[in-house]
Amino acid sequence: MATISDVARMAGVSTSTVSHVINGTRPVREETRTRVEEAVRATGYRRDSLARALRRSRTDSIGLVLTDVSEPAFAAMARGVEREAMSAGLTVLLANSGEDAELEARALEVLAERRVDGLLIAPVARSHLDAVTAVLDQGTPVVLIDRLGGVKADQVGVENTAPMRELVLHLVERHGHRRIALAAGDTAVSTIAERRRGYLEALDEAGIDVDDTLIVTGSGRADDTGERMTGVLRQQRPSAVVAASTETAVGVLAAAKGLGLAPPEDFAFATFDGFPHTDLFRPGITAVVQPAHEIGATAMELLLSRIDGSLTARPRTIRLEPEITYRESCGCPA
Repeated sequence: MATISDVARMAGVSTSTVSHVINGTRPVREETRTRVEEAVRATGYRRDSLARALRRSRTDSIGLVLTDVSEPAFAAMARGVEREAMSAGLTVLLANSGEDAELEARALEVLAERRVDGLLIAPVARSHLDAVTAVLDQGTPVVLIDRLGGVKADQVGVENTAPMRELVLHLVERHGHRRIALAAGDTAVSTIAERRRGYLEALDEAGIDVDDTLIVTGSGRADDTGERMTGVLRQQRPSAVVAASTETAVGVLAAAKGLGLAPPEDFAFATFDGFPHTDLFRPGITAVVQPAHEIGATAMELLLSRIDGSLTARPRTIRLEPEITYRESCGCPA
């Protein structure tokens, strides 16, 4: 296996110059850089990342713990994290907690044992936040992503309450709906709780009494939501339904299909998050679209600032603005 000395000898430079070229730690003349790069290719040299990391007391890795990476929003956040991490020369170690507090705690423990340089985590519904606090107490930077609150750490997410309020008021004021159901899911999840609050604020502003039988809670999984929504749609069909997440949206649409119903003919429909390429659906689905990729990238940038010590102020909370796109499913024209 080629060594850095082999590269230096072939390029006719010192080993320190080779190191500066490879690691970008000091400017090197273009002619010299070219010779070093050609020597690296010719010798097949690969730097010993582990040894380099140990010398710097770093592992050049970060941990990312998400509740369900198969969900479109979380997948986009993961891509945003990975883009920024790769640009900084860091490896992302991904763990999927599956909305299980025990799995989440175990993932945090394993990543801490691997001495990752920082952690990004979207806490599960009933997270053991003391596990997150323990990581912080060890001196490892932590940024909460998407699901905010609970610990004194940097946090990056999206505005939830105001967009949901605007979405519901649109159904009331633009389309005249008064019986609006909410497929909420698990309100122990901070984002879901905030979206439920937006729904309630809209009803209050519109002077509509809250009907608890129209608020569907539960695990938030599509199958569970579908079962619960089937009863609502069969027995006391609302004129409109709003879903608080992609999963609950799937449940609503599955329940409707099972009953031979479809939006917007049988009820108006809108959702928070939605699906990839929503504009290809017929009817087009009205959705609140959060900038998930940007959330991931912003969280990673914040974590990098903590890791390199350039950010020393107390924890920050950053909320990005989502965008509402009105389409046919809620009754708007194509």
